[in-house]
Amino acid sequence: MTSPGFAPAKVNLFLHVGASDADGYHPISSLVAFADVGDRVSLIPAETAEFVVEGAFAAALRGFDPADNLVLKAVRALEAEIGGRIGPLRIVLDKAMPIAAGLGGGSADAGAALRLLAGLFEPALPRGLLLQAAAAVGADGPMCVESRACIAEGRGERLSPAPGLPELHAVLVNPGLPSPTGAVYRAYDAAGASGDALRPSLPDAFESAEELAAVLAGSTRNDLEAPAVELEPAIGAMLARLRDAPQALFARMSGSGATGFALCAGEIEAQSLAETLCGERPDWWVKPCRLGHGLS
Repeated sequence: MTSPGFAPAKVNLFLHVGASDADGYHPISSLVAFADVGDRVSLIPAETAEFVVEGAFAAALRGFDPADNLVLKAVRALEAEIGGRIGPLRIVLDKAMPIAAGLGGGSADAGAALRLLAGLFEPALPRGLLLQAAAAVGADGPMCVESRACIAEGRGERLSPAPGLPELHAVLVNPGLPSPTGAVYRAYDAAGASGDALRPSLPDAFESAEELAAVLAGSTRNDLEAPAVELEPAIGAMLARLRDAPQALFARMSGSGATGFALCAGEIEAQSLAETLCGERPDWWVKPCRLGHGLS
């Protein structure tokens, strides 16, 4: 049995989205960081293949066809890349993140599974092969295989190093509802999306959380925030609460929602904000975390 693989939450510090191309895909430009909270994936050689979901959000996946899970899609995609079958395996997914949350949960799970699978081969499978397989699960796939802070562009497959980031303390907040990516993109298109996927001018490194917050507020955006709020006003109410918090330097929605994040000056401020929100809204998912460069 391999040790469980960590699938860290992905947070889009900004997300610029262009109009869809002839194939229906939207080009993006996004600065992505990874949190120290997330799911865990285990792979266990077995006589028969089995896929088990457990953990805090396991019930949210009931009713979905397991064959559609991104972990299994990633396994099938890797099998196609290597031209052979893998397994049989007992795959256990400990689902600690909410689903359809804008945190790359399914893609993060797939990325963790692919990293574990690479280690089952001797020599280990090359990273490039994993990235090709990850692209089959969607735009978040390649970045979640790397699980390191990066700039993602194109359809999410063009990854380049992120600017230097300081230690970032943040609070992740989900208002207890899903925000399906497809629906948000359709709403974005229906609104006559005229955004662009251009990368803003960024320094080589950010010296402090305050500097990062100022740049994010001044020259970046999340183009999917408005359509997500239009579909689910509870997202807007949650973001308004974060932006009103004295502990928050900056707040924004991640990905296609419904999760928002608040950057804080330090750990004390993040813990204070999380405790306050948990007291006010016990129905919300609230997690203080560190955001940064991700897996070493």
